[in-house]
This record gives sequence, C-alpha cells and structure tokens, in this order.
Amino acid sequence: MGRKDKPGSCFDATVGASSCCKVESLISVDELGQMVLPKEIRNKANIRPGEKLALVSWEKDGKTCCISMIKVEAFGNMVKGLLEPMMKEVMASETAK
Repeated sequence: MGRKDKPGSCFDATVGASSCCKVESLISVDELGQMVLPKEIRNKANIRPGEKLALVSWEKDGKTCCISMIKVEAFGNMVKGLLEPMMKEVMASETAK
C-alpha cells in the first residue's frame, strides 16, 4: 500500500523532515482565542478568504503536542489516497469468498 506522492512534496517519504518542516512565523492567541495567520504565509500557501482548513493534532501522553493545518481539498485527497488501496483489498477479498 505505498503512497504515490509527488517527488519533493511534504508528503514524500523520501524527503527528510528538515527539508519540509520549518518554523515560518510565531503567532499570538488573543483573549477570544483567535489567531491571525500572517499574510505572507497565506500567500505562500495560496489560502484565500472563505477557504476551509482541517486542523490536525497529535497527542503524546494525553496532551496535544503538535497541530497542523491542511487545506480541506488536500486533506480529502490524502485520505482518499490512503483509504482507496485498503478498500480495493477489502473488495477483492470479499469477491474471492
């Protein structure tokens, strides 16, 4: 079930984490819990007003240690890419019965 990611993308297993992930900016949370994603980051990621982002979190020892935002379209494609091969295997095993 290997993933077929574009070479050089952040999801390419052959690319080291140091070449993909970096601190882009420090942001603050206001008293209402709101944050502003800097314009430079929005422009680089081509994030437009009204666009949806999926917030993904990782937990360690019961505490959230990392959060990431992914465009909903890209997230949907990632999930489809992961689940599609598994569903094909399930369907193949069901038809073989």
